[in-house]
Amino acid sequence: MHRNTRHAGFTLLELLVVMVIIGLLAGYVGPRFFSQIGKSEVKAARAQIDGLEKALDQYRLDNGRYPTTEEGLKALTERPSTATKWSGPYLKKAVPLDPWERPYIYKAPGEHGEYDLSSLGKDGQPGGTDEAADITNW
Repeated sequence: MHRNTRHAGFTLLELLVVMVIIGLLAGYVGPRFFSQIGKSEVKAARAQIDGLEKALDQYRLDNGRYPTTEEGLKALTERPSTATKWSGPYLKKAVPLDPWERPYIYKAPGEHGEYDLSSLGKDGQPGGTDEAADITNW
């Protein structure tokens, strides 16, 4: 009595083909996915700058001026000694860091307006392109 028994399973060639297909998909989808993460950080920085601008405008309405560079964005959450009509805090929480965990750069008076508010982007260096570009209020 001789029976034909066949073992169930995948051959090495079938496994290699599947691995190649998975590798190709990862190579195609991976970069697109990670580029979206970078774009969302830039969008988050723009949204935070917009929110800080609104708080700075409210500070100006109350005090007749924007905080000085020395007072900084901290003036939005803590009363500076020079702000006699301060009605803050102007932010619900502490001044946020940019999406790359660095403080926003604030200068008043600014070179581009009454104040300059910016983030140096992903690379933390002035200038740059794409995700490494500076994000500014001007």
